Amino acid sequence: MTSFDTSPTLTAWRALLAVVVVFVMLTATGWSAVHHQRSDEARTLALASWARDRIAGRALPEADAPAHRLARFFATLTSAQRVALAGKYPSVVGNLNGAPVTLRYHANRLALKQAAAEERRRAHDASLSADGRDQAERRQARFRSLLAGDRQILAFDPSGQGRAAEVFGNLDRAARVSVIVPGVDTNLLTLERSRHANTAPVGMARSLYGAERAAAPGTRTAVIAWADYTAPAGLGVDAALGRLAADGALRLNAMVGALPGTPTVSLFCHSYGSVVCGVAADEAPRRVADIAVAGSPGMRVTSARQLDTGARIWATRDRGDWIGDVPHLELGGIGHGADPVDPRFGARIVSAAGAKGHSGYFEPGTASLDSFAAIGVGAYGSVRCAGADGACHSGIYGEGATRRA
Repeated sequence: MTSFDTSPTLTAWRALLAVVVVFVMLTATGWSAVHHQRSDEARTLALASWARDRIAGRALPEADAPAHRLARFFATLTSAQRVALAGKYPSVVGNLNGAPVTLRYHANRLALKQAAAEERRRAHDASLSADGRDQAERRQARFRSLLAGDRQILAFDPSGQGRAAEVFGNLDRAARVSVIVPGVDTNLLTLERSRHANTAPVGMARSLYGAERAAAPGTRTAVIAWADYTAPAGLGVDAALGRLAADGALRLNAMVGALPGTPTVSLFCHSYGSVVCGVAADEAPRRVADIAVAGSPGMRVTSARQLDTGARIWATRDRGDWIGDVPHLELGGIGHGADPVDPRFGARIVSAAGAKGHSGYFEPGTASLDSFAAIGVGAYGSVRCAGADGACHSGIYGEGATRRA
């Protein structure tokens, strides 16, 4: 593990380097924040219609109502009424925390079919540029892929760069739920990859689900590939700031709080996703027992204790991961704070043996994936610590802390 010099001179140089890095990012990417996103007139119209509609003489609840209120509403409906609402408002019902998950899967299949048809039309629209038609073809292919087989799409929003979430396993019956929170450049087109599959959110989740099933065949597990937030586009200004992480944290906590049943939840946060998880930590629902970060630029705190959570904090990074060369500090809102794999941070440091680079943490055969699976099923004694002392097996930070509801 790298030692850290905290002399004032080195600290000043690190601060200066951070400013230079951000300046280079901005000039190289042209402030590659999430601009130029496509409008979603259809969803806006659907939400407006939902707000005016009624069923069986009753007004529909606000689409942004708390999950417990939405759950009560759907519990009062007949099966036929639920299906009718999903058919009329698939883009709304498919994204409602508190709606039955199987109904959301159904609604999102309908929404995906509508979105694929729209992209097929755009792909043949002569008024679009060649690039516009090409993007439409790629989006259409992605939507068709998400419709293949019996995939369980928990969330789907094609507006802008797009957001989605997919479930592996039976979410209604799961005793342990793991959530993959990905980082920069996550959108509908990067949700999954045919090559290097385990570097994309869907591949990460599928790989973790398989590892958890192998680690504890008798444990009812489910894994969510959660790409349902607006991630930074490229290494631009948004990647250096916490604005998108703050919005993502609200969405993440809302989703976790609305999960059916009483599962124990583990968050596995990669790259900028660890910023999201760091911001979410202090308001995370009580069911979140573990937060594990990989290739983290920081969690917007200087120590694990400042996360103010009873969840266990884990961290790992491969020696060849370029994120280790990025200054881990915060200056005027730029940067994300201390390095989670610095022993002084207070996280339990997990071995990354076998992982390669910034995106190899979910590859089968790596110590990181095996340890993530152990964390996900609660088999903490099987976690492979970084170093020989096994410190992450004992005195786990947060153990015995009072957990908030």
